[in-house]
Amino acid sequence: MPIGSPGADFDPRTIHIETARVLGHEPSHYGVIDVGSNSMRLVVYDDLSRAPFPRFNEKSLVALGEGLDADGAFTKVAMDRALAALGRFKAISDAMGVGRVDVIATEAMRRATNGSDLLARIEAETGFRPRLLSGAEEATHAALGVISGFFQPRGLVGDIGGGSLEIAEVLGDHVGERKVSMPLGALPVRAMLEQGQKASKKQVDEILDAGLPPLLTEPVFYAVGGGWRALARIHMAMTDWPIGVVHGYELPAEEILELAKSVARMSPEEVAELPDVPGRRVDTLSASALVMWRLLRKLEPERVVFSALGLREGWLYAQLGEAERYRDPLIEGALAIGLRDARVPQFSEALGQWTEDLFPGETQSDRRLRLAVCALTDIAWRDHQKIRAAESFMRILQFPFIGISHPERAFLATAIMSRYGGKPAKLDTRATEILSPTAMRKAEVLGRALLLGHRFSASVPDILGHSSLRIESDAVRLGISRSSQVPDSDTVRTRLFQLARVLDMEAAIDTPAS
Repeated sequence: MPIGSPGADFDPRTIHIETARVLGHEPSHYGVIDVGSNSMRLVVYDDLSRAPFPRFNEKSLVALGEGLDADGAFTKVAMDRALAALGRFKAISDAMGVGRVDVIATEAMRRATNGSDLLARIEAETGFRPRLLSGAEEATHAALGVISGFFQPRGLVGDIGGGSLEIAEVLGDHVGERKVSMPLGALPVRAMLEQGQKASKKQVDEILDAGLPPLLTEPVFYAVGGGWRALARIHMAMTDWPIGVVHGYELPAEEILELAKSVARMSPEEVAELPDVPGRRVDTLSASALVMWRLLRKLEPERVVFSALGLREGWLYAQLGEAERYRDPLIEGALAIGLRDARVPQFSEALGQWTEDLFPGETQSDRRLRLAVCALTDIAWRDHQKIRAAESFMRILQFPFIGISHPERAFLATAIMSRYGGKPAKLDTRATEILSPTAMRKAEVLGRALLLGHRFSASVPDILGHSSLRIESDAVRLGISRSSQVPDSDTVRTRLFQLARVLDMEAAIDTPAS
């Protein structure tokens, strides 16, 4: 059965490992500053690309949304805090040699009567040229963040910030027409909670009734925002989940609804006692939980998927050309770290071609996983041979890949561990338990096949190209053409037998002379 997400195989694109393009690309640092209602954050990415990795990430809690006077204007203190934070971000980005920094402002700036004055001061005092997003634009870019972070996502995106809640529909590679921004951020909802649980629920429900899109076209809700990611962290800690990455964490909607309902009724002191709760979320987590509770109650999705990517990443994604946006995020991330560390970067592409017919009927979802494993096949060659399998497993399991679910993470990690000769039974982790028996065996087969390919060819693409690997009804067959001029060895036969053992089959080596 496919390991990838349901519905992902609508995608018509052809996915390949493009060695020359990846190695020939010169990355250029790119920064995004998000001026929010509660915090301001600078993220400097290694590149303006399909799968960028953050090089620097810093948040300043300037609380612009709380820095309004009785007339709805920013106070001098609030404006000075914001400018001081931006001055630091400017100095850091200049020192890092960041070629481009985009500044985007959201709800607090929209709401303040003197927001335009602060925007003008930002440009005059820092040189940044901030862009004020409308509510619809904020919802669109939050949805683009989810599109950038998953493989063909379909459902409704909700992004909760300090000042507002944005809702938008995602339909594979594009954002749907249904989008809305509502004043249900953590700060205004925290103020509602001061009136009591019953009154605050009523207010939240009234705003949702007036603003929510009428129906879910897909039964998936993508949750974006630090407050909701904090709920995911708590749930992961409570269930002893073996993967520490929040992005791609998925669970039945009923489970997170019940947790949100419980947290919404807690005092800050009770929230602080929850496992793995971020300290900076203690005062506002009940408010974020209340919105999640009431929202899921109305939408009634089947599943909730948490996203670490939102507005900033959606803004970055929107700056890319069409060809770049269309690239697969998992493959691009795997190539970025796998090829540059490999002994022979071209060998990953050769392995991708060599394993092309290994799994007949391969879906698009599974093809991208196989190619990602091929791209990562040489990441541990510098490590001592005794730790390669276990260390590469843990590294892949927790690495900040995007475009990947948690079961897919476990598949990648298991396949790479098997490529280095490791066995799942020897690991002190529950991570492999989230794989089905079929997916587990498939990961081991792929890993053992890559180990055989490396051993037979000494990681030389030309030698590998003169061989083939087939899983037939009677045996696993390694075919070697006479032109390779590289005979098999006892070590090659051992690797082939190990692969055959996983499949409970015989092993055979075919040569022209045999």
